Formats: sequence, structure tokens, C-alpha cells
Amino acid sequence: MNVRRLLPRRITLRARLTLIYGGLFLVAGVVFLGATYALFSQQFGRETVKVLARTGQPLPAGTAAPPQGVLYGTNGDSLPIGDMDRLMREQNAKLREAATTSLLTQGAIALVVVGGAAAAFGWLVAGRVLVPLHRVTETARRIAAAPAADRVLHERIALEGPDDEIKDLAAAFDTMVERLDRSFDGQRRFVANASHELRTPLTLGRALVELAMHRSSASEDVRRLGENLLEINSRHERLINGLLLLARSENEIRDPLPVDLADVVGHVVAQTSAEAERSGVTVRERAAEAVTIGDALLLERLVHNLVENGVRHNNEGGGRVDIASRRREDGTVEVEVTNTGPVVPPYEIPALFEPFRRMDADRLVTAKGAGLGLSIVRSVARAHGGDVTARPHEGGGLRVTVTLPECVESPVPALS
Repeated sequence: MNVRRLLPRRITLRARLTLIYGGLFLVAGVVFLGATYALFSQQFGRETVKVLARTGQPLPAGTAAPPQGVLYGTNGDSLPIGDMDRLMREQNAKLREAATTSLLTQGAIALVVVGGAAAAFGWLVAGRVLVPLHRVTETARRIAAAPAADRVLHERIALEGPDDEIKDLAAAFDTMVERLDRSFDGQRRFVANASHELRTPLTLGRALVELAMHRSSASEDVRRLGENLLEINSRHERLINGLLLLARSENEIRDPLPVDLADVVGHVVAQTSAEAERSGVTVRERAAEAVTIGDALLLERLVHNLVENGVRHNNEGGGRVDIASRRREDGTVEVEVTNTGPVVPPYEIPALFEPFRRMDADRLVTAKGAGLGLSIVRSVARAHGGDVTARPHEGGGLRVTVTLPECVESPVPALS
């Protein structure tokens, strides 16, 4: 049997403080008991045997004068002084042994009992002292365990109590979280504002190009150049729209409503059928009732990005995309999209959910997209209290699964 498995993986601070309290008390008790024993022994060592004879009493009738060195008791028995001294020393030794045994035995028992009580009291005191540290730990764990930690940065410990080192730690933690909250909030506002500002010149540029292309005096070269410029402009518009949607999906969902993912799946399949047909990709739908709660437009964008990603990143000669929605027994609903396509190494999958990352072109905006599709899917899923996972599909392609909390409210309005 492995001894390491029997030992605890770690000893908590509360247990260590209790051991320190109990250990110090036991050491102090042992020292006190030893000092008492030393003083007791010293006091016994100083004692000497003194034999006192009572004088002035008449001897019994017919008794001769006592010889020197002999004592008589009240009953007339005689005892030599030497034997009396030995007898007194033996009695003294027995008394000392009994007192020593009683002192050590009863003192040890009392020390163990009081030491156990002191350890229990130390356990309670340590738990009371460590309560503020538990609050700091629980707050940090809630922030770290949240699907999107930047959305719970508004939490504060706000520890009340004596102005000590633990309160300084809580205040420093609150200050750090507040700065992170301001940083994330400023980043989201910057992305949203910058995207809004960039849409105006792109719209104006597209209008000017279209105006130049459709003039009667425009040459064929101007028209081909205009088509290329419009294509570039369209890519930039998709990029900015994706940034706007990403910034919106990272905000808290306001006024959530029940949404049936089966309706969303049917609506998205109808929207993407034309693009799938042009690419030679067959889209198969298996939509069962799966009601969640949230923003219908964001959930539609989530499913749309998954299907669009499966269609665009498929086999060149045509392939297949399977999309399904279902309820699960653990109180959640899921949308699963599986597509054929190139083989995806497992180590490449985490990078696909990062903004502007694609497997075939790193940080490149192409006609297939801006590399924000799966990033938006993850942000929308986490904003709704869910999560997204992906794994390679056998034979090539991806199997992406989005899990969301189930909503038991009914009926659910159909998605128009």
C-alpha cells in the first residue's frame, strides 16, 4: 500500500494553526510539570529525619532506667534509635515515591485533557480568524470559475472589521479587481465605438464606388476596379460588423426571453441554403425542441456562424453539414454542428476560438470571413451561461457543441 495515498494532499492553514496552538500548550505544560517535579524533589531532599522523645513521664513500675539509645513507646515496647531512624527513612522514601507517581500520572492525564481542550479551542479560534481569508478565496474562485471572468469583475469583498493585515489584503484585492473591471469595460467600449466610427467611411466609400461604376461614361477597367473595391469594402464591413457583434455579445444579456433552438436552427438553415447549394454542401437538419432563455438575435447569430463555418470550411468538391438541437437530461440544451472537411489537429482547436485566427490562414481576412465566427460563438454562449466545445470529426472536419441552460417556461414564440 502506498503510504502517500493515505496522507492528506495538503494540510490546511487552520489545521497548522491548531497544531501550533496545541503544540505550544503541550510544551508549556510539560515544562510546567517538570518544574513542579523538580521543586517537589528539591523540597523532599532538604528534609531530615528528626526523632523526638517525650520526657517527664514516669516509667512503668518495676522498670529499670532505660539504657542509652533506646526509646520506649506508650505501650512499653522498646525500639533502638538506629532502627527508628531507618524506619523513618523508609517511610519517607515510600511517601516520596507515592507523591511522585501521583504527580506525574495525574499531571500527565490532566495535561492531555487540557491540551485536547486547548487544541479544540484553537481550532475554533483559527476558524474564526480565517473567515475573512475564506471570503477573499471564495470571491477569487467565483471570478476565476465564471465562463467569462470579465463579467463578474464588479464583485467586491468590502471586508469589514479590524484594520489588520487581512483587511489590507482584501482592500488590495478589491483595488486590483476594480482596475481590471475598468480595463475590460474600456476595451469593450473602445471596440464598439471604433467599429461604429469605421462604418461611416466604409458606407461612404461604397456609395462613391457604386456611383463611379454605374456612370454611363465608366470604362470596363473602371467597372472591374469598382467590383474589386466593393469586394474589399464588403470584407471590411463584415469585419466591423463582427467586431460590433463580438462587443455586444460580451455584455450582459438584458431582458432575456425563452427561445426554442429548434426554430432558430430551421430559420438559419433556410438562410444559408443558397450559399450551401453554391458550395455543393448538403445541410441536414435534425431539430428537436430545446428551449433556452436569452437574446434571440444573438442565439440566431451563434447558430448562423456555426453553420456558415461548416459550409465555408468544407471539402472543395462538396461535403456535408449536420446540425441538431436537443434537450439533455442534466437540465441543459445543446446545438451540435458537424461538418466534413480537412483534418483538424486537436492542438489547433483552441486557437480557432481566438479572434482573427483561422487554421488555413493565420490572422488573415479573406473572402471566407474575418476569423471572428467561432469567437462570437464562444462569447454568445458564455453570455447566456453556457459554453462551447469542439473536437475533430472522424475523417475530417469539426464537431462543435454549444451547451446552454434549459428554460422550462412555455409557450415559446416562434422565431420570425
